[in-house]
Amino acid sequence: MVAEIGELRVSIDEIDLQIVELLAQRLRLVMRVGEIKRTRGLEVYDAGRERDLLTRVAAAAPAPLEPAMAERIFQCIIQESRDLEQRHVSQL
Repeated sequence: MVAEIGELRVSIDEIDLQIVELLAQRLRLVMRVGEIKRTRGLEVYDAGRERDLLTRVAAAAPAPLEPAMAERIFQCIIQESRDLEQRHVSQL
């Protein structure tokens, strides 16, 4: 049984690394969007886009991921993304 837990944890660790890489890819894209917004004089915060994203991820959440869980996770991702975008744009 202990070996099973160890094997499962190895798989979890591998998935965690994939999630981290995907988050980094997402943040690189966010920074590019911020650059485009800056050149066009657009605001970093887009309430409609955020609402649409949260609705989309909640609807797409497969079990056992609950829609509310997906929304909470993405609220954190959105906030961190917005903060990075603002810092990035202010450095340009």
